Amino acid sequence: MSLSHAKAPTRRTFCLCCMAAPFAATGAWLTPSEVFAQARAIVLFIKADAKSADIIVHPLRGNIFVLEGSGGNIAAVAGKESKLLVDAGIGVSRPRIFAALQALGQAPVKRLINTHWHFDHTDGNEWIHSIGAEILAHENTLKRLSTAQRVEGWVSDFPQAPSGAMPTEVFADEKILKHEDNTLALKYYGPAHTDGDISVLFTEADILHTGDIYWNGIYPFIDYSTGGSINGTIKAAEASLAMITDKTIVIPGHGHPVSNKSELQAYRDMLVTIRDNVAGLKEQGRSLDEILAAQPTAAYDDKWGNFVIDPKFFTRLVYEGV
Repeated sequence: MSLSHAKAPTRRTFCLCCMAAPFAATGAWLTPSEVFAQARAIVLFIKADAKSADIIVHPLRGNIFVLEGSGGNIAAVAGKESKLLVDAGIGVSRPRIFAALQALGQAPVKRLINTHWHFDHTDGNEWIHSIGAEILAHENTLKRLSTAQRVEGWVSDFPQAPSGAMPTEVFADEKILKHEDNTLALKYYGPAHTDGDISVLFTEADILHTGDIYWNGIYPFIDYSTGGSINGTIKAAEASLAMITDKTIVIPGHGHPVSNKSELQAYRDMLVTIRDNVAGLKEQGRSLDEILAAQPTAAYDDKWGNFVIDPKFFTRLVYEGV
């Protein structure tokens, strides 16, 4: 475990970028089997890399931190009597996450909040629950974890989660809770990245965890199989912008874990422009191959296209939703 304020790429970020680069750099058309292989590779690589990836701890404000390196970015409140986490990472990271949390104080973890159901945010649920944490999530997250799920965009099947990984409390729209000196406001975005995405606002500290409706500096994945859409993702980004000020610290689901309103605004604007570009081409009757050839993401690729969701992959995701 290491403690850092820096924006240097982690081992996990570096390796995933290297994995994605051959798909983006060739410029060649991918066959359907190659597309499927790329999607599967994302899931398999994330799981494998989590076995040894370092956990980097970024101090935010007061007793709130963000842990980077196991799946989605994890927020941690290190209270005097107990700890609270937002998202659980991947189960194989348990030794390094536990060590990172112990370095923040000996208080036990008593509550875990899931921003949505995806494995890179909930795979650690079972072990965190086993050490005494209650799990809170949106009701659709419980629904997804309670049955096997197929994510077509990843060409992957996920089994029903074990009983110890299930949320022990759910809500439908909004929820306020206290954790020692911190007040947390939880709000359902509506269908966005999935159909169970929530925001978590630490009101006194002025910190917002967006979950995966926001990927900082990288093209996002959108899970149409479980209720997500490009329009819902844009709407959720706009809802997040309405909650915050220029002083708010924003924790994205992926990408560098310490962000702000300006970066979130740039992300929203990128989504809108690419959505409109793809929709315009589709309205002209262009096929998917023709739209890919037109490179509707080109103005943003240098900044946003260098992670696991490369420009062609992201164009396909947007095409599905317009």
